[in-house]
Amino acid sequence: MQEYIQDESYQAVNFSREEKPAKEYDNCQFNKCDFSEADLTDVIFTECQFEGCNFSSAKIQNASFQEAVFKCCKMLGLQFDECNQFNLSFAFELCVLDHSGFYQCKLQQTAFKDCQMKQVDFSQADFSQSSFDDCDLVLATFDRTNLSQVDFQSAVNFSIDPTKNNIKKAKFSKQNIHGLLDCFEIELINRL
Repeated sequence: MQEYIQDESYQAVNFSREEKPAKEYDNCQFNKCDFSEADLTDVIFTECQFEGCNFSSAKIQNASFQEAVFKCCKMLGLQFDECNQFNLSFAFELCVLDHSGFYQCKLQQTAFKDCQMKQVDFSQADFSQSSFDDCDLVLATFDRTNLSQVDFQSAVNFSIDPTKNNIKKAKFSKQNIHGLLDCFEIELINRL
C-alpha cells in the first residue's frame, strides 16, 4: 500500500471493504467512492475533491481535511470535532450532513450551499464569516457558537438564540428572521 498519493483520480472505489486508504492524499479526485464505515483514522486529505461519495459513519479520528471540497456527498453522523483541527477547512455543496457534529471546531469562512443539515451540532464552534446558502438547518444546535458575519439570508428551519450565540453582523432575511425569535416564544403575524 502506498503511503503518499498525489494527483490521482478514483472512480467508484469502495474504501469501506475493497481498498484500504493510503496515509496521505494530495490534490486527488474521488468520484462516487464509498467511505461509509471506513477507518480514516490519521489519514490526510489535502486539496482533495469528493463528488457523489458516501462518508456515512466513517471513522475520522485525527483525520486531516485541508481545503477539502465535498459535492453531492452523503455524510451522516460524522463527528468533525474528532478530526485533526490543524488547518481544518472544507466547502460543502448539495451534501447531506444530518446528525453530524462540529463541536468546538474553528471553521471560519466555511461555505455550505444547498445542504441538508438536520440535527447538526454547532455548539461552541467558530463559524464566523461562513455562509449557509439555501441550507436546511432543522433542529440544528447552536449553543455559544460564533456566528458573527455569517450569511443566513437563504437558510431555512434554523433556531438560534441570540442571547447565547454571537450573531454580530450576521445576515438574515425578513423571511427567516423568526428563527431568531423562537427562544422568546414570540408569535409573528403578517398583516395586510
